[in-house]
Parts: sequence; structure tokens; C-alpha cells
Amino acid sequence: MYPGVYATKNANIPAVIMAGTGETITYAELEARQNRLAHFFRSRGLKRLDHYAIFMENNAEYFECCGAGERSGLYYTCINSFLTAEELAYIVNNCEAKILITSQAKRDIALAALKDCPNVELCIVVDGPGDGDKIVNLKEATKTFPSTPIADEYLGTSMLYSSGTTGRPKGIVRPLPEQKPSQRLPLFDFLDKLWRYREGMIYLSPAPLYHSAPQAANNLTIAKGGTVIVMERFDPEHYLQLVEKYKATHTQLVPTMFSRMLKLPEDVRKKYDLSSLEIAVHAAAPCPAQVKEEMIKWWGPIIHEYYGATEGLGFTACDTAQWLAHRGTVGKIMLGELHVLDEEMKPVPNGQSGTLWFKTATEFEYFNDPEKTKESRSPDGSMSTVGDVGYVDDDGYLYLTDRATFMIISGGVNIYPQECENLLITHPKVADAAVFGVPNEDLGEEVKAVVQPMPGVQAGPELADELMKFCGEHLSRQKAPRSIDFADELPRLPTGKLYKRILRDKYWGDRKSRIV
Repeated sequence: MYPGVYATKNANIPAVIMAGTGETITYAELEARQNRLAHFFRSRGLKRLDHYAIFMENNAEYFECCGAGERSGLYYTCINSFLTAEELAYIVNNCEAKILITSQAKRDIALAALKDCPNVELCIVVDGPGDGDKIVNLKEATKTFPSTPIADEYLGTSMLYSSGTTGRPKGIVRPLPEQKPSQRLPLFDFLDKLWRYREGMIYLSPAPLYHSAPQAANNLTIAKGGTVIVMERFDPEHYLQLVEKYKATHTQLVPTMFSRMLKLPEDVRKKYDLSSLEIAVHAAAPCPAQVKEEMIKWWGPIIHEYYGATEGLGFTACDTAQWLAHRGTVGKIMLGELHVLDEEMKPVPNGQSGTLWFKTATEFEYFNDPEKTKESRSPDGSMSTVGDVGYVDDDGYLYLTDRATFMIISGGVNIYPQECENLLITHPKVADAAVFGVPNEDLGEEVKAVVQPMPGVQAGPELADELMKFCGEHLSRQKAPRSIDFADELPRLPTGKLYKRILRDKYWGDRKSRIV
């Protein structure tokens, strides 16, 4: 989100517009605000490769808070704004943040979390009052600093978190070259060309800014001198209104957003002029074929799809024509080298499913977790996986069929069930628990728990309500089960491994794929 030459060239052109309020930040303003915050970071002792964290809802300040790190050589961690204080504290501590940036809306959760974060030196509230030396208001703290760049500008980047089968989120850290922020990472040049980003483009951003995909898309837009329209939250008709109002040219969505727009009355869908859209990208979750076909019929051949992990192992992509010729594909490999292997690490033939392993496109490690890094790699260390399962057809197109880790994708959000399982097992009325995804027409998948009660405990709606309330007190609402069923005994192998597939499959029926 480095304004670059456009801070002068497009000084008075909006870099960011908030959809709900109309609040606007020009390129000149964004440049000045990022520079002041970068100076402030240096004044607080943050040096190249240090870490800070951001925990807040979509707002205009997000862009200066990320951009200041990108021109200071810092790693910044954007954290899911729906997390509880307990979940937030874990990530803040794990990423070794020295500063936490939050908003007034998230202030209470942030301050509760900071009670368990002894290494955080300062909390910045972007739109609320300070309180003593440890909590400061963003504008008050930065107003006396220069609006010109710091003397020692270096390229910084995000360090985002991905959960794992252990249930604890893991920071994905990449080597950061010692170069100026004007020298972008090669991946951005690749995406520029793929999605035809250009000067003057209007990008409509409907997703949470803490996600990696919106981060990349917004970065690309500002690097090209375009304008980002940020929705505070997604609403299907408001999205269509915004396309017409701002003549949006580019956008990126998740399949749930497609589904919600398709459910609008036909007269509402036809009410708005969408002809300005040049390209609509979707990812984060597999899109049901019927939904995608309906979107193509409505919007035309402008819909592009990609598949990739936050870890950056590999990258596939396809445009509308390629998808129609290979219905259900997530695209052809464009970055990384894909190997589809069986459980003995042997290649499987085209058309047969296996675990997806990549000779990685970008180098990564799990931050301060060499064991998890090792677990994600092949025995010889040459390949990595996140546990997705799929196959490649004879034309080289990839199809996803399952997830070895039982990861749930609900509304485009990755949820790893082990965290909820680990919590449920601590409840005194629970003997064993399994958590997995089941089909949900709107979200793709929803979180389901199957619980084995302790001897003498009566299973039923009252216990289900008690356990769901218990989960809601410790987990963000995205991770908590929407429903709980009961079993006399969960299927475990003699080794103790939970044979979760037996439980999950009955909810998926005779579907050919276990991914929605």
C-alpha cells in the first residue's frame, strides 16, 4: 500500500473511499499519514524486521497502518477482527508484536487481550482517545512527525496467520530482502499482468481487510494509482449499487457473496448498471459449479478464479473460457511445481486424487515453529503441502476433491476444527469430540460437532445449547459449532486416531466431492 510516484502525480485523486461513510483519503494524504506513522515507529525503537499487529474492522486507517510498515522494513500481522481476547492475545504474543494497533470498536477486546501480552509496549487506537503512556490516539501520536519519508526506508510486508491441525494459528513468514519499498516483490508484477491491473482502475473491496487476498488486491490497486472502494461489510444489493455509483472496474469476491447476490429478486439484480466491471476474481473457497454458471450468465466472461494458500506454495488460475471448458477446475498451475502423491509419496496418474505437494513458489517458514515447518514438508524437504487433496486432468487443470486436514471453509474463512475439539474436550460433560464441516447452502460449509458425553450425562438439546454457549465464550463465532449431535462412542482407531471421515461422510451423502 505504498503510494509511490502517485503521491505526487495523483496527489488529489482518492486512493481510498469508505463505501458507507464516503470518507476519502487522497494519494497525498495517504503518503503523509504513512510517513508520519513510519517516523513514529522509528521513534519507538522499531527497526527493520521488527513486528507489530493490527486488530480492527474495515476502516480508512487500515491503509496507513499497513503502509507505514511496508515502507519501514517491518512485519505487520493483520488479525481476524472477530477473535476473542484470548485468541487475540495468543497471536499478538506469538508474532512478537511490540505495538498493537486497534480501533475504538475493538478497544475493549484489545485491552483485555493486552493484559496477557507483557511484551507489547504500546497500544495505538486509530479513532479513539488515548489513556496514559501505554494507550495513544493515532493522530495525536503522529501529528508532530514529518510527512516526508524516513531516512532509512526499507520494504516491509505482512506476516499473516494460518491455523493448523494442532488448532494453534501459525505465522507465515517469508524472507524480506533489504531493498527500498519502491522495489516490489516479483509476485505483485505477476498478479498485475494476470488480472490486468492498470492506472485509473476502480477496485471494489467487499471482504475483510485482514484477509490476505484483499490485502494483495488493495496493494496492487494503490501501486497502480487506482482507487479502492472499501465496504465496511458486505451487503449484496449495496455491492451492486457501489459498482454502478463508482463505475468499479475490478473486484474480488468469495463464492458466498455470489450466492447472496444471486438470491436477490430478479428486478433488483437488473436494476444496476454493472457494465464497468472488467474483471471479477474469486477464490478462498471452491465455488459450486451451478453458482458460477449463473454468475457467468449474469456478468459475462469476466470471472477469473484462482487457488493458492497463504503459505504461497503454489498458484493456479483460470479465466471464464478455461473454466467453461473444464467445468469445476480451479485452474492451471502458474507458480510452483505441483506433484499429486499418494500416502506413500508416489505419483498418482492423471484423474486420480492424491495429496497436493508443491515445490514452493515462494520460500516460507512458520514463525518460530521449526517443528510445524518440518511437518509441512516432504521427508527430503523439497516439497510442502497444506493437506489439500485433488487431481489433475490430461490438460493440466487442477480439481480439488477433499482436505486431508478436515479444514472447513465457511463463507471464505478457513477454520481448523482441532481448536474447537481441544476446547470441547475440556468440558466436564464431554468424553470425546469431533468437529468438521457439513454442507451449508449459503456459506458452503458450516461447523458441526459430534460429541460423546461422559457416562451418566444425558445427551439432548439442553446439553447441545450448553456446549455451544461454552464454545462461544472461548472462540470467535466463526469457529464455534452451529449445531451439535451426539454419539455413544466416536470411531477411533486402535492407535487412538479419530476416524473422522466416517462421521463426516454421512452428512455429505453421495456427493462426489467433499468440498463445496
